[in-house]
Amino acid sequence: MPELTDLKQRLRDQRDLLNELQSTRLHRALSWLNAAQQHDEDADLRFICSWISFSACCFVEESSSSPLEEQLAFQNFIQQLVNLDPDERIYDCLWHQFSGPVRALIKNPYVFAPFWESQRRGDDCWKEAFDLSSVAALNFLSRKKVPELLGIVLDRLYVLHNQVVRGGATWQSRVNREQVEDGGKLLLALMPVVIDIMLTHSDHDWGELAYPVVK
Repeated sequence: MPELTDLKQRLRDQRDLLNELQSTRLHRALSWLNAAQQHDEDADLRFICSWISFSACCFVEESSSSPLEEQLAFQNFIQQLVNLDPDERIYDCLWHQFSGPVRALIKNPYVFAPFWESQRRGDDCWKEAFDLSSVAALNFLSRKKVPELLGIVLDRLYVLHNQVVRGGATWQSRVNREQVEDGGKLLLALMPVVIDIMLTHSDHDWGELAYPVVK
């Protein structure tokens, strides 16, 4: 796994080769990855900072895009990452390093968006969709379908992110400890790989920058 200091040095060395958007994107991602590592004793802050690091890499324009367009852009980003990862480091992270936490996230209804939608409606329509999603994810894990598996894992973590940052959980709460702990550790392992791939393939189109530097 690439070290943070090595990635920072590579970014400095490649600044003249990167366009401003790409350089800014990766600088921001590294800064939040650094923050996540500095908050290793606080699972909530580690998870939040790790997710922001990922979000800095993957931006989808929300104001002018439909939900379908956003989903397609997100899937395209994930597919690009996997295609540019010939050493299968992403799969190694999901399967060998964090197989247990990945399975736990897949089987946890509290990080499944339709569960909360059903809670607000007062029905249980989420159950069939959850079972189908869980079975599909476990099949993706065992059959080495990395883009599909990574997409489901990140979707679960996105729900957890929303729960935490929008005030749906108590700081250091015991209720969601396991998923926050697992999610933070998983993202901390994934992000150096993601940033390394984007640095190595800086010529690829990684999308727009959410908030470019205004001079």
